[in-house]
Amino acid sequence: MIRSNPLHQFLRRLAASVAVLAASAALPVLAATAADPASCAACHGANGMGNAAAGYPRLAGLPKAYIEAQLKAFADGQRNNALMSAMAKPLNPADISHLAAYYSGLHLGEAPLAKAPPAEQAALGDALVHQGDWSKGIPACIRCHGPGLEGVGTAFPPLLGQPAAYIEAQIKAWKEGTRRGDPQALMQTVALRMTDAQTQAAAAWLAAQPVPGPKAAAPVKKAP
Repeated sequence: MIRSNPLHQFLRRLAASVAVLAASAALPVLAATAADPASCAACHGANGMGNAAAGYPRLAGLPKAYIEAQLKAFADGQRNNALMSAMAKPLNPADISHLAAYYSGLHLGEAPLAKAPPAEQAALGDALVHQGDWSKGIPACIRCHGPGLEGVGTAFPPLLGQPAAYIEAQIKAWKEGTRRGDPQALMQTVALRMTDAQTQAAAAWLAAQPVPGPKAAAPVKKAP
């Protein structure tokens, strides 16, 4: 019996996603290049809504400039992830622009909400998101990510509609230095001040919130 490993699992997801994309007439289609979104759909879903069970983030509806910045960060090592770095490094600027335009233009559907955390954890998460913990120098999430957590610029992404496991992993990555490039190391500073319980509470609360919208999808042009 052949034991399944992450590479085999990825290849199976990739094959399934290619089939889904090929069968779909509702999604915009790019030419078969290195920037073919089918390669991303294996983990992020054919609709770009991510995979909560696996902790893969949603890409649909994220700002184009933010997606571009993240692909460049994976390519140049500011974000350290073996799979994403391998996917991003072969991309040229045009590929990155195509992929970012594709996913930012996808309709932001209704992501399934995570189960609400227990009351005590929910209260802690809510407080961190809206008030922070100034006794430890932790600002509220809304101060940088926007009052509706819709994101601000390329440095502070939208926080809603993402799996708790992904949010928690990102805070851990900031803390460990495997995700860098934020203005004045602000997010790393915040992450280093957060306890594991605070990280889990903020992630669980955010993942359980509905995403306002739906966001109007921008038209996506086919690649020449």
